[in-house]
Amino acid sequence: MTTTAISLLGVPTDIGAGARGASMGPEALRVAGLQAVLESHGLAVEDRGNLQGPGNPWQPPVAGYRHLPEVLAWNTALHDAVLAELRRERLPIVLGGDHCLGLGSISAVARHCRETGRTLRVLWLDAHADFNTAELTPSGNIHGMPVACLCGYGPPTLTGLGGHTPAITPDAVRQIGIRSVDPGEKRLVHEAGLEVFDMRYIDEMGMRHTLEQALKGVDDHTHLHVSFDVDFLDPEIAPGVGTTVPGGPTYREAQLCMEMIADTGRLASLDVMELNPALDVRNRTAMLAVDLIESLFGKSTLMRKK
Repeated sequence: MTTTAISLLGVPTDIGAGARGASMGPEALRVAGLQAVLESHGLAVEDRGNLQGPGNPWQPPVAGYRHLPEVLAWNTALHDAVLAELRRERLPIVLGGDHCLGLGSISAVARHCRETGRTLRVLWLDAHADFNTAELTPSGNIHGMPVACLCGYGPPTLTGLGGHTPAITPDAVRQIGIRSVDPGEKRLVHEAGLEVFDMRYIDEMGMRHTLEQALKGVDDHTHLHVSFDVDFLDPEIAPGVGTTVPGGPTYREAQLCMEMIADTGRLASLDVMELNPALDVRNRTAMLAVDLIESLFGKSTLMRKK
């Protein structure tokens, strides 16, 4: 690992989502024992509590964006919090909250990489590409736009969040598990050259080959950021999300994915997004998420030969 000092940052908002409830995600992860599980692996964990931000006014889109001022406020607060932890040489785990928060988190990580001369690699584990724009999505929900905004497609207030536009280029991103992309979004993903390992690719090639490709080039100079949307998982095992899409990775596929990321020893920041306890069954999805996060930090069945 690059560091064993971990900071938990709760971001209790569903401001960018189309369903209420992701605002309760941070507490569900805490109830599922996230801190104790990480500490059981010898990691020093500090829970920084929850960030503060505006409430969800639940209004229709304005000029194609829903809740843009509130989304900006939450993501600005998150950007500053993540950047502060990275500058302290700590590993931030962002407890979402909806996935619009990937914007604040990753823009901070990208800024830190520019400051330290590191190469950023983002693994975006999700059922959705989140590469929409106001012109492409009728809902205006910004949780469908963060990757596009990070790559410079969106309103200047969001694309310039980390002080640099674009915050990242598409070649920094590897998307895994994608199985729901809007028609116009497909074209933009293709034009931007985003590298996407969709479920067909995983079905045909297997999760091991997928991760080998997604991690190709990761080395000692790489800051590896994982943005884990819980709807990445098949809804049969993870019902507690607002935007379920059938046909996602199984429990074992997801475990292999996390274990192979852990094997790199380069994980340096993490988002856990879109957990919606209002749609869950007895906190089952939160417990599964914690189980998978544990694998990201080194849980394995056997001691492996290096």
